[in-house]
Amino acid sequence: MPSHVVEIAEITVTDPTAFEAGVAIARPHFLAAEGCLGLKLHRVIETRDTYRLIVKWRSIEDHMVTFRQSEAFQLWRNAVSPYFAAPPVVTHSHAVDLD
Repeated sequence: MPSHVVEIAEITVTDPTAFEAGVAIARPHFLAAEGCLGLKLHRVIETRDTYRLIVKWRSIEDHMVTFRQSEAFQLWRNAVSPYFAAPPVVTHSHAVDLD
């Protein structure tokens, strides 16, 4: 059984500076969410208007149910969605034990 789930949201934006500012505003709301274990934002080098938001969750339900139904999710969307060039592509994964 995996210890946590990793959400990876690939997001193409219209205004990188404003998007990064929105993520900074929303970050504390993510981190306070039930089951959120951490958050990182990566900017893709080859396509500088594309980002990967990487969030560790205790479970997929913590992300897809608890967080998505919370006020924190609404704050996140309000802070960043005006800068989405297209809807984010979101996947979930967990580490594979190769030992």
